[in-house]
Amino acid sequence: MNVTTDITLLTLVTNASVLVQIVMGLLLLVSLMSWSYIFSKMLTVRRARRQTSDFEESFWSGADLNTLFQRSSANASESGSLERIFESGFREFMRHRKAGSQDTQAITSGVQRAMKATFQREMDALESHLAFLATVGSVSPYVGLFGTVWGIMNAFRGLANVGQATLAHVAPGIAEALVATAMGLFAAIPAVVAYNRYAHEIDRLAIRFESFMEEFSNILQRQIKPVATR
Repeated sequence: MNVTTDITLLTLVTNASVLVQIVMGLLLLVSLMSWSYIFSKMLTVRRARRQTSDFEESFWSGADLNTLFQRSSANASESGSLERIFESGFREFMRHRKAGSQDTQAITSGVQRAMKATFQREMDALESHLAFLATVGSVSPYVGLFGTVWGIMNAFRGLANVGQATLAHVAPGIAEALVATAMGLFAAIPAVVAYNRYAHEIDRLAIRFESFMEEFSNILQRQIKPVATR
């Protein structure tokens, strides 16, 4: 009864060696950070998807480009990634037009470069913390395994001072060592699932952004041609 009572999760953690406790504490901290990033990334991706759909609906409804640009500039703090890409491209387009440029290729290249720079910034923001989730998913099991190996080594070293080894002597040491592996898996599995999920969602958004950039460049190019042929 005493052995059964002593083998509880809290007892296993508190009775573990210092190094194993450090490993457990590190894995707990990493797991908490991972869950924080998982929930924040969920809200970010969901908001980006909604804002992209809303702007695409407004853009392809036939709204005037100047009206869309003025609205985006006035509500810069609430605009989404695709709206900021549009804004940067149209601003570059208007700058060339005000300068009197009639070089279709130069204007189109400038617009594409402006949108590409904004696209990269938006993608960097969307992909933030994904590398952390990937690292947690790949490294945490090995960190937990290290704590397990170390705990089992200590358990067997302790048997050297026991005349007759029984399961009662071995079980607590092995159990506390296995807790480290369990914590490593607890930290890794949600991180891997979240990374794969959000990486897929962000890739889909990137495809939508790139398709819009190509189509918007074609629209602006058609507007340049009448000026360029004068």
